[in-house]
Formats: sequence, C-alpha cells, structure tokens
Amino acid sequence: MLGQMLRCNRPSHHSPITSVEPSVPVTDLIRVTILAIVQGIAEFLPISSSGHLVIVGAMLGELKESPVLEIILHAGTLGSILVVFWRRILALLTGQYRVIGLMIIGTLPAVSVGLTIKKMYPELLRSPCLAGVMLIVTGMLLIVLGRMKVSEGRYPKLSMFAAFVVGCFQAVAILPGISRSGSTILGGRMMGLNREDSLTFSFLLAIPAISGATVLAVKDLLDESAVEASDEIHVLLIGAAIAFAVGIAALKWLIRWSREDRLHWFAWWCIPAGILAMALTWNEMPLDAASPNDEATPAKLSPGEGETWFEILSPEPAADEES
Repeated sequence: MLGQMLRCNRPSHHSPITSVEPSVPVTDLIRVTILAIVQGIAEFLPISSSGHLVIVGAMLGELKESPVLEIILHAGTLGSILVVFWRRILALLTGQYRVIGLMIIGTLPAVSVGLTIKKMYPELLRSPCLAGVMLIVTGMLLIVLGRMKVSEGRYPKLSMFAAFVVGCFQAVAILPGISRSGSTILGGRMMGLNREDSLTFSFLLAIPAISGATVLAVKDLLDESAVEASDEIHVLLIGAAIAFAVGIAALKWLIRWSREDRLHWFAWWCIPAGILAMALTWNEMPLDAASPNDEATPAKLSPGEGETWFEILSPEPAADEES
C-alpha cells in the first residue's frame, strides 16, 4: 500500500524528467528515510523543508502528494519543537496568555494565504522549478539577516501589529523554497526582537502552523480514503521517529548558530541549490500537459513489469524524425 502512496504519474515525453532504473532498487523504507531526514533538517534550518522535499521528492519519484507520509513527518518535527521548547510552552500554558494571543494573530496570515493557495493554485506547491527560484530568494533574505543590527526586544512585549507582520513573513513561506524559520526570524528581527527571542517566537508560531498543516493533511487523507496504508504503518512510524530525532539535532544546531549570528551562512547552500534546481527543471511542464496532437498517447499511469518509480532529472533524448 505504501508503494501505491509513493507512486507518481510517469511523465510524458514533453517533460524533461525521464526515468532510469537504478542499479539498487529504492525501497519504500529508503524513500521514507530520505524524506524524513530532509524534513527533520530543513524544517528547522533556514533552508526550506518544502522546497527540498519538492526537489528531492521529484528525484525519488515522489511527485504525487502522500497525505499519510505528510502527516507522519509533520508530526515528527512537531514533536521536536515540543521537546526543545517545552519550558517556554509550559510558561505559555501557566500564565503567558498574552503570548498566546500574539501567536494567534501571527498565525492568521498563514491560514488565509495557505488555504487560498492550496485551493486555487495547488500546483505551485509541487513545482521544483519554483522551489529553486524561491531558494535563491531565501538565500538573499538570509544575507539581509546577516547584515542587520542587533536589537534587544523580547517577544512577550511584542505588539499585536508586530506579531501580524511576523505572521505575514510566515505566510510567504507557504511557497516551496521560502524558509519558514528564516523568514520569520528575519521578520522578528525587523520588528526589534533580539536573536534568541526572534528564533523563539518563530518556533512558537510554528506550533499552530505545523499543527494546522497536519490537520489539513488529515482532512485530505480522510477525503481520499487513504487509510488503507495502515498495513505499512511501521515504515511510516520509522519515518516519524527519524524526523523527530533529526529535528531535535537541527533545532539545537539552529539555536547555537543563531546565538553566534551565523544563520546567514546557510545562504551559501540555498543559492547554489536553487540555481541547480532551476537549471534542471527550467523547462518543466505539468505532467498532464499535452498538445492537441498527443491526445492519443496519454502519460503512463503505472509502472510495467520490472520497472521502478525512481525518477532522476536528466535530458530527454531527442525523438527520432520520421523518414
């Protein structure tokens, strides 16, 4: 069942994405492990988990969304936040009610923008080319972050307007390739927060944001009746555990580098990665795109015997000319 979840439509000859069979088959467990590691690292480091999952997922043949896998990986990284920031979360629940209000205000832009894009432009969330462009934008934002002066503001004293502005930065991160942590930390610094408090408020905002994304994924899961994957739940739980453990390590790394004002170093990963992704996918077309003359040759929807779903980005060989 999990193999069916992870499958994608095979591209037509219009797409630059072609298929070759790897020397070692990529199993479901390996796919989930790779995606869980990417999620755990990129969810928290300012390099965009959505962008990397779109790009890596395309290379693994994961072009079609997997609601179950999405839920599991988000749950794992959400657990990482709860573990690392448990003292601050406990403080919220035992008296810092104003901060809860700030979190609600800061979440509203992401909710409105996220629901709109998911409903009207879902293809944007799965575009490797767009992810490449936005990774370059993320790199530029991190360079700006590295040049900002240090402020001394604390997040409990943040104004409602400032919380809304930081939330707008989070809303922009709906696009694949824009780092949620990087953009919200930059927004917090612009609103006068110090390094540690801008990071803390960024991940307090992540709790309702990631929880909301998980709830939406659960809704999609129920709508699509994909609960049939329960017989492969052990593979998914391994993915959740990996995302959780890697997420804790990534969060501690992020906290340390934020205190040392080195987050802008990640720009030199984002920009080359974005350029490479753009170079490989610039001429991409939707999998269902076809010219009028190609109506009789629809895209192949399932693998043949001996074939795999492993996909890599490589030039499409030229079609033979008719004699």
